Amino acid sequence: MSEFDLDLRNAEEQLEDGDEDGGSEVVLGILDGGTDPDEWIGAVEDGKILVLNVEGDLNRLAAGFAREIRDAGGTLMRFRGFLVVTPPGVGIDTDRLSS
Repeated sequence: MSEFDLDLRNAEEQLEDGDEDGGSEVVLGILDGGTDPDEWIGAVEDGKILVLNVEGDLNRLAAGFAREIRDAGGTLMRFRGFLVVTPPGVGIDTDRLSS
């Protein structure tokens, strides 16, 4: 058998550090034109998932950030009255929506 070096002494510390990067954070917000689109882009670039309550015309309200997020590999999906926005590498599973 080959030997390998596995240092478990620091494993817990490394796992705790991983939570601070924002990658698993969900941001709830209101999409009403009151937030600068760059804030939404920045949040998604930081690995956050957005769940935005849409108050108005979605196409107009998302125009300032939707294309940039899509071009970067993110996903945008309207679900009921919400816009769900995920960063690259985070998919949206819609399998349970169909009957």
